[in-house]
Amino acid sequence: MRKFFICWMVCWMAAGRVDAQVAKTKVMVLEIKSEIDPRMARYVKLALEHAEKTKADYVIVDMDTYGGVLTDAKDIVDLIMAFKKPIWVFVNSDAASAGALISIACDSIYMSPGASMGAATVVEGGSGAAAPDKYQSYMRSIMRSTAEEHGRDPRIAEGMVDERIVIDSIKQAGKVITFTTSEAIKYGYCEGKVKSIDEILALNKISSYDIETFHLSVVDKIVAIFLNPFISGVLILIILGGIYFEFQTPGASFPILASIIALILYLVPYYLNGLAQYWEIIALFVGILLLIAEIFIIPGFGVAGIAGIFLTVASLILIMLNNDFFNFEFVPMADIFKAGFAVIGGLSGGALLLFFGGTKLSQTKAFKRIALTETQQSTHGYTVNTLENSLVGKKGIAYTVLRPSGKVMIDNQVYDAFTRGDYVEKGEPIEVLATEGITLRVRPLIQTVL
Repeated sequence: MRKFFICWMVCWMAAGRVDAQVAKTKVMVLEIKSEIDPRMARYVKLALEHAEKTKADYVIVDMDTYGGVLTDAKDIVDLIMAFKKPIWVFVNSDAASAGALISIACDSIYMSPGASMGAATVVEGGSGAAAPDKYQSYMRSIMRSTAEEHGRDPRIAEGMVDERIVIDSIKQAGKVITFTTSEAIKYGYCEGKVKSIDEILALNKISSYDIETFHLSVVDKIVAIFLNPFISGVLILIILGGIYFEFQTPGASFPILASIIALILYLVPYYLNGLAQYWEIIALFVGILLLIAEIFIIPGFGVAGIAGIFLTVASLILIMLNNDFFNFEFVPMADIFKAGFAVIGGLSGGALLLFFGGTKLSQTKAFKRIALTETQQSTHGYTVNTLENSLVGKKGIAYTVLRPSGKVMIDNQVYDAFTRGDYVEKGEPIEVLATEGITLRVRPLIQTVL
């Protein structure tokens, strides 16, 4: 019996060792196959968080991009450099500009036949002309330090940015470096030529593995959609239109609800992506409150209204930009134009919609279902309470500020009242001109000082 037990234990331990040996390696693939922008930066962040959560052994970046925004590329580089497990990149076709920087940040680089990597000169969006030297200097420093971190020649990395650099047998003046696959292998910027991710794993002697390609969840896909400047402009239009129609039909609730939802959809994606800072959101709400105060509390239109408009427009633009508290040094001019166009376009489109479409909208069946648009005639049985005694000609004082509506006091009784546009301070004398239902129409009395 004792010999049987010992044999059983030996077999069990051997089986455990076999199970440990056949445990599959976890490989997660994230795809960079479009422009480097805030949406891509958020995708990479979520992908690496998922890799850490699922305890992936390796992360492989499937790369095919012509580049994008420098600041977003730097954010991706920082995420890659901080990741604890090995990250390899498979340049499936192109790794240009910001794509080259991201590739160099990875632990190993593999390229497909016919692929290319380099041409990392910073250019201005729209025109395509080279950006000022401060941008080139910043890019050179990032490329150099990133290459040094992984034991690659930093001069070559700089040569991908600066056309003035000369490197014997590699680069002449007047051109930037763009490596083919064989050239990248020759100069230490590629570990091997491969046709697939499976070949990368085979080169690294990984035979038993599970590959998971990271995809955004439905919620994250929706967030990415709302980071589009055009969508942001539409949301601004809805915000403006909702507020306007709520004032036109108080109590309808649907317009203001649409406005609130649009505001949430505008702010949340930019906040989650790290673009919308607390102070920018606070500035937006302060601007809105100033506008409300100007319209409903302060008579006329002055400093509060102008400040409200400025804060609202400025904060809406700043929320869309990756600025560091008004530092736009590394924010591309094209992004500033896009943000400005989205905000001004949304506000202008909303104003035009309200001006030309407001009347037609109020006549639609959908609008009539949520707002009272019919006159309630007395012949149909509708009645309203009226004041029992005529107060026409009576004098009193403004019980509250009238702008132009409020309350007045006559013979120690408080009544609802309004003026014909006059602004009356609390305590000033008034005279009743007419009664309209249970509301008095009044005018201010001019006090004569003897």
